[in-house]
Amino acid sequence: MNQFIKTFLACLLALVVAGVLASVFFVMVIASFGTVFMEKIPDVKEKSVLKIDFSEPVYDNPGYDPFSVSGFGDLMNMQMKGYALIDVLKAIEAAETDDRIAGIYLNITPNARMGLATMQEIRNALSTFRRSGKFIVSHADFYTQSSYYLSSVADQVLLNPQGDVMWYGMASGTLFYKGLLDKLEVQVEAIRHGSFKSAVEPFIMDQMSPENRQQIEMLLGSLWGTVVGDIADSRGIDSMSLQSFATNLEIKDASYARQLGMVDSLMYGQQVEQMLGEWTEQEEPNYVSLRSYIDRILMEESNVSKNKIAVVYAEGQIVDGKSREGLVGGETLARQLAALKDDDEVKAVVLRVNSPGGSALASEVIWHEAEALRQVKPLIVSMGNMAASGGYYISAPADMILASPMTETGSIGVFGLVLNGEQGLKNKLGISVDVVKTNPSADMGMTVFGAVGVRPLSQSERDYMQYGVEQVYKTFVGHVAEGRNLSVEAVDSIGGGHIWSGTDALNIGLIDGFGGLKEAISFAAERAGVSGDFRIVSPATDESRLAQIVKLLSAQARAEMFQGETGEVYEMYDMLRNILYSNSIQALTPYRVEMK
Repeated sequence: MNQFIKTFLACLLALVVAGVLASVFFVMVIASFGTVFMEKIPDVKEKSVLKIDFSEPVYDNPGYDPFSVSGFGDLMNMQMKGYALIDVLKAIEAAETDDRIAGIYLNITPNARMGLATMQEIRNALSTFRRSGKFIVSHADFYTQSSYYLSSVADQVLLNPQGDVMWYGMASGTLFYKGLLDKLEVQVEAIRHGSFKSAVEPFIMDQMSPENRQQIEMLLGSLWGTVVGDIADSRGIDSMSLQSFATNLEIKDASYARQLGMVDSLMYGQQVEQMLGEWTEQEEPNYVSLRSYIDRILMEESNVSKNKIAVVYAEGQIVDGKSREGLVGGETLARQLAALKDDDEVKAVVLRVNSPGGSALASEVIWHEAEALRQVKPLIVSMGNMAASGGYYISAPADMILASPMTETGSIGVFGLVLNGEQGLKNKLGISVDVVKTNPSADMGMTVFGAVGVRPLSQSERDYMQYGVEQVYKTFVGHVAEGRNLSVEAVDSIGGGHIWSGTDALNIGLIDGFGGLKEAISFAAERAGVSGDFRIVSPATDESRLAQIVKLLSAQARAEMFQGETGEVYEMYDMLRNILYSNSIQALTPYRVEMK
């Protein structure tokens, strides 16, 4: 017994010592974090050049990033999460009137991660900056089409003598899984409304339907036309010539790019540095990074107006329940809108939508709170790269909808998808399922592996699901008709799952005009009668700074790091997973058009 007591006390002492040491270590870690957070942001020197490379992605939602202060990411040897679009726009606007900033140096990385509408919004801000009389110089070792589009607004577009300008047009491809599913002996039951609602096609076809091909051709033509038109205006090259350059692959190397007027001069990076030093009367140019300049602006902001314009972000696929990383939870967003409706200091709300849609039920939950908010105070929707299907559903109640010509929107349609793996499970894996049930359809929603059904649907079950799809579509169309002051017949004629560019959406009445996030905020303040006396706020996330630091060490953080590394591959996987593992009717557009 004495030996037991000794052993017990020794273990207890060890636990106490370990706890004390862990506490001391935790305090030291938090203290080191605090030291970094309090680190002084470098001052902006006279005749500085704002250097922008967009090596980090640009998101709509600023989120709540515990690593936003310069230097903290280096301490933890981790990448920054990216830039918030509104902060980038603020930085460019502030640089326009900042006497310390002589100009902007665009050194855009070829893989700059942002959508077309985001790119155009930043490009427009740069164009405004250029009109102030300050210079913009762009240089790259080679330009992708997207990085060239953004850089073409510069006074001087410069290229490495051994570089190139990619210029060959836009394309959109779709992966079709029917052949794979056939090999696995998995049958697909697809229930949809609208011949243009192409979300189900990859599972039931091996190529695009004529309707889908038609709408994508229209979409690509509109987006590419905007790109070509904007570049033509900036570079003084007529649109027909730019189209010819792409059709005939005329830009074969840097010298061709120079001869055809796509770039102004061929220079190495060191030569550009020397030129910028001469322009700013310095031996070497004084650079201020975009990250540091944003931190400086945010630190110096002093607007304490009691009038608030709230900007709420719906960025990502819409899902039932709470928001998660990259996903818009219907419950979470609806709760945010309800709180803003009851906040007397919030005079108007801007809902920034950058979403392909998702769960129709979650979209309805958000729509209900958006409509209730609109009854109390102005609600302006600002559409980002995509506000389609459920993304348009939640936009419909707004007093005003603004979008970019490059926005993908519409896709008013819904679908349901059921996989039947009975034969595949049996023949490929040797798995069979035996069921006891009280009613004929009690096992209709039974699945294995979370997504694969165990038997085919009966005709009555297909009719049941079709009824649900038709009712959701009817509600969807009704909301749009009411919100846009159109007849149900008019909405149905442009619905049916048809996706539109922002340019076409304006012509058919789905949006009210062109404009970005800044314009939407200005309209909201004007509608609320507080122009010139307001400040911008965003609803806080549920996580505190400390909670996010702790999450850094968690499995969720590691998963998010994996997501960042795999990029668009993960996005495609995640979208498919949310479709297949959801039991709800979907209002979703499962593809995006990007310009490489």
